[in-house]
Amino acid sequence: MNSNWLYVFAPLFLAGQGLLIHFAAGDEKLPTTPMLSRLPGQIGVWSELRDDPFDQDLVSELQADQVLNRIYVNRPSGSLGTLFLAWFASQREGRTQPHSPKVCLPASGWFPESSGELNIATPAAVITANRYVVFNGNQRAVVLYWYQTPQRAIASEWASKFWTMADALRYHRTDTALVRIVVWSAVGGEQAATETARNFAENLYPILRQHLPH
Repeated sequence: MNSNWLYVFAPLFLAGQGLLIHFAAGDEKLPTTPMLSRLPGQIGVWSELRDDPFDQDLVSELQADQVLNRIYVNRPSGSLGTLFLAWFASQREGRTQPHSPKVCLPASGWFPESSGELNIATPAAVITANRYVVFNGNQRAVVLYWYQTPQRAIASEWASKFWTMADALRYHRTDTALVRIVVWSAVGGEQAATETARNFAENLYPILRQHLPH
């Protein structure tokens, strides 16, 4: 019964969200576009290794205003972490919205083994991120992701949609960023990879707060 209600409620909610955002953000205040390529190459103990280029078909499908896909290395431990950012200036028309990694990861060959949420105590605030353990053949990785707006960081896809409506009404802004960190699981397993990803997020979040429009 609950799943049946979800199938009915979800399309209605999404349609209502689109209409509300369209009218609430009629005088939307578009922020200055951040240059994600200028994100610091040094984030705590993490150093930029290289930018991974995007497939143009993927960029067209995302419809994000700015994207970044960069590999960092934790110099003390040698661990690698991939940072993916997709920033959207507006969600007013409902077409340009972050794509959930729950959909994107399986589409690229990575399948979830376990999922949950993880609290991360950063110098700026305590945030909650989604935590996924995923696999692709013999490869395994830990994925952390959240949605970041000028006002808050949000783990839940549904909560992010509610807050988009609230921010459209109150601030006349709907800009948001999808933030995703991937750390491969090797020596030490998922727990070690989770702590490595947590460390990356702890150092990253305050920098994003300053770098993204606020």
